[in-house]
Amino acid sequence: MEPPPDIAIQQAASDPRRSSLQKYQDLVVGSRSLARLFLYEAVTLATSWVPGALGLVLRRAAYPWLLGSVGRNPAFGQGVVLRHPHKIHLGDDVVIDDLVLLDAKGTTNRGIRAGSGVFVGRGSILSCKDGDIELGDHVNIGFHSEVFSGSSVTVGRYGLFAAYTYLVGGGHAFDEAGVPVIAQQRTSRGIRLGENVWLGAGAKVMDGVSIGSDVVVGAGAVVTTDLPDRVVAVGVPARVVRARDPEPPRG
Repeated sequence: MEPPPDIAIQQAASDPRRSSLQKYQDLVVGSRSLARLFLYEAVTLATSWVPGALGLVLRRAAYPWLLGSVGRNPAFGQGVVLRHPHKIHLGDDVVIDDLVLLDAKGTTNRGIRAGSGVFVGRGSILSCKDGDIELGDHVNIGFHSEVFSGSSVTVGRYGLFAAYTYLVGGGHAFDEAGVPVIAQQRTSRGIRLGENVWLGAGAKVMDGVSIGSDVVVGAGAVVTTDLPDRVVAVGVPARVVRARDPEPPRG
């Protein structure tokens, strides 16, 4: 079997029509502007690695120069990596923990938008591949989790993700048995989560799934089909095991 053709990052990195500098600008900075390149390099070189309280102060002052918009009182941990940062928009009181990657990469997408009070835990990845990610207010993402979007991933307010959760908002076709999967067409139907969804540790939500509001998904579950409002689901594949208590009366 012949080796598959390079695609995506591999293709961009080996494109002979672009210089090494242009490849870096396209994949990381998201702009061919030399001024934006110099600003990106200056901010990351001077602040991203600095530990302790001094690092928090420096990044709070400097990272907003790179981002599309930032609300009041942001916090950026040590080693936070930004790609295509002008397409990243954060609300008030957002906390981005150490070693987080916010990757808004794409040519036609809007990028990443996080509402107020959002927390992204240590080592987590928000990754766009020409897709969009939208996190509602007060979403809390546990450490070493990933949200990947090839089209659209939307998480409603008060979403709570335990560690090692994964929203898989895209994949590859695999119908052609004689063709490597990596060389086949990329697909993405998107993911939508309602408000107050709790994903247990290691839970995975697959592409094309819609989850209602007030839903609990057990640890290690793999959600492959839609879930309605106010249920508890567990297992591989996830299945509804019971309804949650009826909604309390309001007022």
